[in-house]
Amino acid sequence: MAPKSSSPAKKATACACSQKSCCSSLTTFFKWFAILFAVLAPIFYVLDQNVDKFYVFNLPQLDAVTKAAINAHPGDTKAMVKYIVDELKADVTVSRYVNTDEQWVFNNAGGAMGAMYIIHASFTEYLIIFGTAIGTEGHTGRHTADDYFHILTGTQTAYVPGEYEPEVYPPGTIHHLRRGDVKQYRMPESCFALEYARGWIPPMLFFGFADGLFSTLDFPTLWRTTYLTAEQMLGNLVKGKF
Repeated sequence: MAPKSSSPAKKATACACSQKSCCSSLTTFFKWFAILFAVLAPIFYVLDQNVDKFYVFNLPQLDAVTKAAINAHPGDTKAMVKYIVDELKADVTVSRYVNTDEQWVFNNAGGAMGAMYIIHASFTEYLIIFGTAIGTEGHTGRHTADDYFHILTGTQTAYVPGEYEPEVYPPGTIHHLRRGDVKQYRMPESCFALEYARGWIPPMLFFGFADGLFSTLDFPTLWRTTYLTAEQMLGNLVKGKF
């Protein structure tokens, strides 16, 4: 005897139950999302209004040490980097947060490629040497932090829609990418800089990892970048630096 097929009524009931279960799950999800947002939004607002209290580096200090390095070792990037790190390490206000272990790793972000040495990384600041000996070009990203690019050697240019001339940053100048802004940038030839970001650093990591995950697929470099970044961020957190 052939098996009896389910009646239309039973099918309709099963479908209705499934829809009801789905709606209930969505309602629960949005309810908890609303609760979580209501709790976290004011906390983030208070933290954001006081984020400057977490900074240990200051802009005049970095500008001064960069210009001093350029004057002391014109055209010698390696010597400039050593000079900057030595000067920061000698400053008792920041020395415990300065990484003197010079480890370089490739960095792919926004279509641009270069290499970086992490001098400091925490939840509210990072300080790196970034550059390339052969030139690169890409998208700056739109970030949750202000970014200050202190040019050591070479020249960086930048472009924003609506302008007809490039912004030009030679050695000794600072390219300030304001929080939330975005530009196209280029290093036509060899160019290195001391890059300092202050604000909320963790959201920037998605931009920093995206090319490695979805474009270059260079997982060894991605792993090494993750390790070095986490080592610095967590190490500084243990020292009380947020």
